[in-house]
Amino acid sequence: MDAPENARQPNRIKITASIFLDWVEELVIALTIIAVIFTFCFRIITVSGTSMVPNYEDGDRILVVNAFTPPRQGEVVVIVNVLEEPIIKRVIATEGQTVDFDYEAKAVLVDGKALDETVFGLENGITEYPYTSFELVDFPQTVPKGCIFVLGDNRPVSEDSRYQIIGMVDMRDVLGKAVFHVFPLHRFGPAQ
Repeated sequence: MDAPENARQPNRIKITASIFLDWVEELVIALTIIAVIFTFCFRIITVSGTSMVPNYEDGDRILVVNAFTPPRQGEVVVIVNVLEEPIIKRVIATEGQTVDFDYEAKAVLVDGKALDETVFGLENGITEYPYTSFELVDFPQTVPKGCIFVLGDNRPVSEDSRYQIIGMVDMRDVLGKAVFHVFPLHRFGPAQ
């Protein structure tokens, strides 16, 4: 004989509550995993300023992968602990390399050779002597162990390793490498 309808009601409520609690538990676990991944592996950073034009513009959102390996020459990195907010710059030289400038040719020299900036989507001959009130680093300079030398792609307005306020960047201050343009949609794709 079947149980009366009102006797089955508490069982339905228990089953519905159990399903709901299981769903909430799975949602909390998924959100925790996403938070851990975005804290320790990936971040989305908003570019502030024009120092990386034409490759990165003010307001662009980029996916940054935490730097588990040292950045290589040409890679774009996000740096913290240098200025008030994270900055994005291109690695020009790594530890042990010597950096200098040929201002007549408007070129960056790494280990005595002019850097081919066309591989970064830039023109050669874009580096002029910076006219600024900020103190400049004297060149040539050899990048110390555990450091990198960075420049902005838009050299006339970029505050970068040429200035004493930034200088050689300690690898511990590298938040990660820029790997993907997320926004705006017309720039969506791998970062340059």
